[in-house]
Amino acid sequence: MKRIALTAIAALGLVVAGDAAAQNWKPTKPINLIVPWAPGGSTDQVTRITASELESALGQKVVVVNQPGASGSIGTKNALEAPKDGYTWTAGAAQDLGTYPVLGMLDTKITDWHLFLNVANVSTVGVNPATPYQSLQQLIDAMKAKPGEITVATAGQTSAGHNAMEAIARATGVKYRHVTYDGGNPAVVATVAGETQVTTQLTVEQAEMIRGKRIRPLAVVGDRAIELEGFGSIPPITQVIPNFKAATNYFGVFIPKGVPAEVIATLEKIWADKIANSAALKQYATSRGALFAPSAGAEAQTRAMPAVQANSWLMFEAGKAKVSPDTVGIPKPQS
Repeated sequence: MKRIALTAIAALGLVVAGDAAAQNWKPTKPINLIVPWAPGGSTDQVTRITASELESALGQKVVVVNQPGASGSIGTKNALEAPKDGYTWTAGAAQDLGTYPVLGMLDTKITDWHLFLNVANVSTVGVNPATPYQSLQQLIDAMKAKPGEITVATAGQTSAGHNAMEAIARATGVKYRHVTYDGGNPAVVATVAGETQVTTQLTVEQAEMIRGKRIRPLAVVGDRAIELEGFGSIPPITQVIPNFKAATNYFGVFIPKGVPAEVIATLEKIWADKIANSAALKQYATSRGALFAPSAGAEAQTRAMPAVQANSWLMFEAGKAKVSPDTVGIPKPQS
């Protein structure tokens, strides 16, 4: 009996040692972190802060590489097809990652990836200050009076800005002219420059222009007002469209499944110990109108799925999807 007990203790020691080793991956070369959007946008902003935090925890350089194109699917595809050695990651909005198969852009599902979420973002309806629109209701009325004429800049199909505008169009029956760019920052700059009249990109991408009075914010695409540091309160869209629903849009770092287990175990520990307490990420969220919301593993998958469902079915019902979401494992949201 004593020998059995000693054997059990020894086995337990091996398991504990194995767990410790699994959470102690030490990269021996720089990690490539692909941002599949243009520099300066929401993904680029938060990913660079996150990369800096990860560098100090891993003791290795995390190189952020911008690879924009095809609504983020090109850079994401490059990460998916890279060697599964743990040295190539990607980043972005989880709802985009989950919607690619519905749009026929990329043959992957959100469950093919390990998700490490950092913040949640919300879109804002912003207009060039030279336009006459002082409220969201005025803009909606103008879109109804001039269907298909008012230009809206977004980062392309499936982007947060496009999804927000499609949801508004569906709720109000308006028609607009969609003008696409290779990222949220170029879309915002286009509206500032007067190339377009409106942008519905994320608040974090518009924050500096709103503070500088170069974009006039009309409404947050959500049910709660946002307090933007240095500006004040931006009202929720539900003041004008009472029954409007918007799923939370989580952003983060994504690693394809198939990489060594110790890579994921190490990242999960870093996420719990360091990212969840990151002062730099908290400051970013506070200053730019985002929500600090770190999570990983099963919790991250659960958090991300409502936005994946909402946007996949929005695209399908708008006639912009290649396949029905339920055929790729995305059930229709409960109304």
